[in-house]
Parts: sequence; structure tokens; C-alpha cells
Amino acid sequence: RPRCRCPPRAVPLAHTELGVGGDRPPLLLLHGLFGNRSNFQAVAKALAHRGAGKVLTLDARNHGSSPHHPLMTYEAMSLDVQHLLTRLGITKCILLGHSMGGKTAMALALQRPDLVERLISVDISPVSTAPISEFSAYISAMKSVKIPDGLSRSAARQLADNQLCPVVQLPQLRQFLLTNLVEVEGRYVWRVNLEAISHHLADIMSFPVFHEPYPGPALFLGGSNSPYISSKDYPEIQRLFPQADVQHVRGAGHIVHQDKFEEFITAVLGFLPPP
Repeated sequence: RPRCRCPPRAVPLAHTELGVGGDRPPLLLLHGLFGNRSNFQAVAKALAHRGAGKVLTLDARNHGSSPHHPLMTYEAMSLDVQHLLTRLGITKCILLGHSMGGKTAMALALQRPDLVERLISVDISPVSTAPISEFSAYISAMKSVKIPDGLSRSAARQLADNQLCPVVQLPQLRQFLLTNLVEVEGRYVWRVNLEAISHHLADIMSFPVFHEPYPGPALFLGGSNSPYISSKDYPEIQRLFPQADVQHVRGAGHIVHQDKFEEFITAVLGFLPPP
């Protein structure tokens, strides 16, 4: 298939603001693949409530309420966040990203270190993330879900759940994917752009090549039960983020902020600059 060779254009991201800005730069929270800004709602509330200052949650392109666009690369997603910063008049921010959002945050810090005061990558390294095949299977399963019109929301979800079940065995993962099933004018559709995601899955699972390191403070916060930040990634983390600190939250899997909420909030607050 022909690749889009034109330079990426930014799309206006949907976002929510919480808390009051003090002297500290605003904190931006970036969700992972198939997520949306509500994944970080409880985190944003807790951080804003405990003195983190202004906290913004964002929907990535092709996710949540943000516009759909056929291009889905980290260069494009980084540009979207830069565009939002300009629109809101933010000249410096703190970035926290989970999984795909973590890679977007890293790409932005490496491209425009002047915009990023510090960075937190949640359970993801600046390297290729393995198996694409798993996600391809999920996307195919989501694409093949058939739901007749006129069903109640709960009936539609149950039907979709049954249809995903053979491919997506984990109930928690099915529940997570089903948060993307929405009703539009009486029919049920996926609000994530499955076409763009499947077309760019290799881009999403890999990480762009960067030569210049990001000089600011960085925290890589992994789950101890997750393979996504492993010791074999340390040389590359060290090369691109020489100021990086790597911590693992005991007993947490990939979705660290969900598995160990309090420990997560404590680690984030501990890493923020003094107000």
C-alpha cells in the first residue's frame, strides 16, 4: 500500500483541564492504544487534589473524541500535542504517558526538549514493543463484530463481548476494548479509527530513531509484573534519556495506575518539581 509521504498535519485534540495552575508547568496525561482521556480521570483528580497544579487529560488522534486521521505515527501524535500546547499558550509542560502515550511523550521530549520540563513514561521503553500479531488479531475481531440496530446498550455490549471472546480471552481486556463501542444515531460503532490503527500498527509498536538525547529529568515507571521496561532496554533508555530514573511498582502489571493507584500517585508526586 502507498505510504503517506506528505508531512504530518496536526489535528485538534479533545482535552479536559483540572486543577489550578501554580508556578509549576501544567501536567499532560497521555493514554495508551485503544484508550481515551477518561482512563486517566481518577489519576488527574487525585493529582490535582494533591497539589500537582493544572492537569490536562488528552484524547490521542483516532481515539476518544479527537478527530480521525489516516496517519498514525509518533511524529504526527507528537505534533498534535505541540499544536495543543500552542493553542493553550503553554510554553513548558510536564508529560506523563502510558504505553503508546508514553512513546508519544518521549518523541515530543526528544523533538522539542524546550517544551518539556520533565517526563514520565509509564510501563514503556523507547524501543520496539513486541508482538504485533496479537493486536492485529484484536483489531480483526473488533472489525468483524456485528450488532443489529435497536439493541439496548447493555445487550449490544454483551453481544460484542460474546463475539470478541474467542480471540480476546482476557475479560479485563475485552471490557477495556468495549469502552470504545458507542451508539451513533441508533447504531453501534467503534469510536477508535480501526483502519488507521491497523494500517499503522507497525509504527505504533516501534519507536522512531533519534540521535540527540533529551537532557531533562525523566522517570520510567514500570509494573514489576510487566515485561515492557526490562533491563535489556536500559542502554537505550540511558542513551536517549541520560537523566532517567527507572522504578518498578511492585505487584503492578502493564496498567500501573489501575493496578496500584496509591503507589502510582505517590511516585508521580515524588517526581514532580517542587512548586
